[in-house]
Amino acid sequence: MSGKGLVFNIQRYSVHDGDGIRTIIFLKGCPLACPWCANPESRKAVSPTKWIKNGVQETVGEWREINDLVDEVMKDEVFFRTSGGGVTISGGEVLMQYEFAAKLLKVFNELGVHTAIETTGCFPLERIQTLTPYLNQVLFDLKIMNLQLAKKIIGIDVGLSKLNFEFLLTQKQIQLIPRIPLIPNYTIPIENLEAIAQYLSDLSIKEVHLLPFHQYGSQKYDYLGWEYQMKSTPTLSSEQLLICHQIFQQHHIKANIDGL
Repeated sequence: MSGKGLVFNIQRYSVHDGDGIRTIIFLKGCPLACPWCANPESRKAVSPTKWIKNGVQETVGEWREINDLVDEVMKDEVFFRTSGGGVTISGGEVLMQYEFAAKLLKVFNELGVHTAIETTGCFPLERIQTLTPYLNQVLFDLKIMNLQLAKKIIGIDVGLSKLNFEFLLTQKQIQLIPRIPLIPNYTIPIENLEAIAQYLSDLSIKEVHLLPFHQYGSQKYDYLGWEYQMKSTPTLSSEQLLICHQIFQQHHIKANIDGL
């Protein structure tokens, strides 16, 4: 199948981005501006980015053919089959390259490979509807629920994100997993977590994944020559994690803390 997409990384043997052992394809492009972003090289337009790493200028992002990507990923098929894993398309924001993503997912779907995406649902519903026929699982990030704060801080339309999330709930063939990044000063204020928990409870959601803040992507900002606003932000204490966990428990929602 012809078609090209801009890919900036392929990560193998992941166990935190869907069921089983997975290979993650990271697509370039994201319209959001999350201060804590761990993949800043993926942000902004769907075009290659230059950065300087260890004194050498590199181009981040390569246009890849669908067949080429499928051939590379299917080298890991034995791990998918034995672990119940598969392919996850991430970003960036996968909906930036939704037409390419749909074609790619269709091929994996036809090959019998379990498919997943990671998204914030920040585009019109038609984009995610293009992908749903070929999806088994969606990892859906919910961040800041206050409409004004979400727009100001990360540039997301919460109403649009909710529309996408609630549509996916109607797609019974898809396992929908809400995920909440636990970011000091941004997402972990009690009123924000309470708003998320209440929203999910009202929709009869019984499980969420909590993603504790980390500094793994901080050096990338230096490569890009960008200011990293979270440089002095500490990781969450066990007490803070417990408070976050308990908020969801109080709403009868099982909260899994990823990466621990």
